[in-house]
Amino acid sequence: MDPVIIAGAGPVGLTLALALARQEVPCVVLDEGPGKDEQRLARTAVLREDTAALADRLTGLPVAAAGFRWAGWRSMRRKQVMRHITFGPDEAAPVHLPQHVLTGALREAIASERLIKVAVESRLDSIEQDDSGVTAHTRGPRGTWWRGSHLVGCDGPRSTVRKLQDIRFPGRTAVERHAVATLRTELPWPGEALLHRMPPWRTSGPSAGEVTARPLADDMWRVDWLLPPGKDLVTPDLLVARARETLGGWNGGTTPSYELLDTGVHTVHHRLARRWRVGRVFLAGDAAHLLGALGTQGLDEGLRDADNLAWKLALAWHHGSHEGLLDSYQVERRAVVAARLRAADQSLPVLRAGGLRSAVPGSARGHDALLTDGHLGRGPLGAPGAYADSPLASPRAESSVDIGTAVGAQVVDVRVTAEDGSFVRLRDRMGRGALLVLLIAPGTGVWERKHWVTAGIMPRLAAAVTALPQHAELLVAEDYPGAAPHTVLLIRPDGHLVTALGGVRPADLYEAAEAALGGPRATAEAGAHTS
Repeated sequence: MDPVIIAGAGPVGLTLALALARQEVPCVVLDEGPGKDEQRLARTAVLREDTAALADRLTGLPVAAAGFRWAGWRSMRRKQVMRHITFGPDEAAPVHLPQHVLTGALREAIASERLIKVAVESRLDSIEQDDSGVTAHTRGPRGTWWRGSHLVGCDGPRSTVRKLQDIRFPGRTAVERHAVATLRTELPWPGEALLHRMPPWRTSGPSAGEVTARPLADDMWRVDWLLPPGKDLVTPDLLVARARETLGGWNGGTTPSYELLDTGVHTVHHRLARRWRVGRVFLAGDAAHLLGALGTQGLDEGLRDADNLAWKLALAWHHGSHEGLLDSYQVERRAVVAARLRAADQSLPVLRAGGLRSAVPGSARGHDALLTDGHLGRGPLGAPGAYADSPLASPRAESSVDIGTAVGAQVVDVRVTAEDGSFVRLRDRMGRGALLVLLIAPGTGVWERKHWVTAGIMPRLAAAVTALPQHAELLVAEDYPGAAPHTVLLIRPDGHLVTALGGVRPADLYEAAEAALGGPRATAEAGAHTS
């Protein structure tokens, strides 16, 4: 069977390629460039805990360790500390790293992956679809025709794939502009990210006076200054003046020694593609959406796109196309990003307005809470999306129970016992194309597996798991937030909860699994080519 064609060799395209390869799906990655990434320290990414873990899992490398895990978060308004949060060793904290470090780790993993071919200096210029696949043509020194089962456009804001499929990309241009500098220096808050609104040394209004400092490894910091509306030129002299002024303001009027490593201007656009799927062609990452105002992270959402799409494409590749399952990618991911954009667009006028609005008692703390949500991945601006209204959701059964995780949301990463008796993290079993069935059974972490694997409800549950319509892995955990003993969780390959059942209910478990796979397959689909 033909490989999946991925247009674009940025973090999202490379992540998707690795995610598919881990599920035994071959890929061709069309890279417009020479196969190397420009090292820009002013171009960084903030990854939430689960997306950092995704990168670690796919690459087999400690990507998160190559970045910097924030020790805390501090927000200030003028001279007042509005909020101070510290992250303990076991608490979820954002990871900040240069984007080229992430892509470098992904490329290193791909170099030893037999199922992935990277075609450098290959610029896509045409796409044709038929009933059995996609034909794409690239131009350049290695211009040629490519044949694939599907094609995914991960080719950025100016996506050629999106244009060739005539997909509209409406939205807002230049929602925010930031001057950016990466410095090596010491700040009074080691390891803590900082948002400073209306610093006392700035008098030109709240917008011009918002500064964000995010720590990187090796005593480096990325500092962003929110610029006033307009297209005023940001000169090197202006950036140096801003850096000296800001560092002096944070250090009691004395500018500490610093090294200016990189600079740039970051312009935030808000756009959302009308369609994310046209037949066998899909969009992901910046090709499908642009966001980033108020601390939200577009790359983080792009990695979630890849995680959501990979297991669905893998099932279609191995077992024949299932339209309901493939359609769910657009429904789920587009709804989540649309909600994020809507929340940001509704908050922007309030947060960026001065005058009477900013003088309302309590408004400053409310504004600070919204901005903190965006930067830390919480609330409507930043929390990982849940697929509560997904077409893959199953009807609530009589045996369904409520636990600490809502249906459609990401499950909590707990320690589990795998089928071979080893103790692993639940997150480590994701992304393999299998459904996960998790039994909550206190005491199993104390006794050897041989003593409980054939006792109680385990044999009946194991038989029910074997009978599911898709390969599933049976796991056992001592406990899970909000779950009573003998609760059974059904989890999608991308870590989102399908259902929680009170006890072993084979019929209910089968129905939920079938719904999570897009519903019953038609007879023609059931007999499709299976590679």
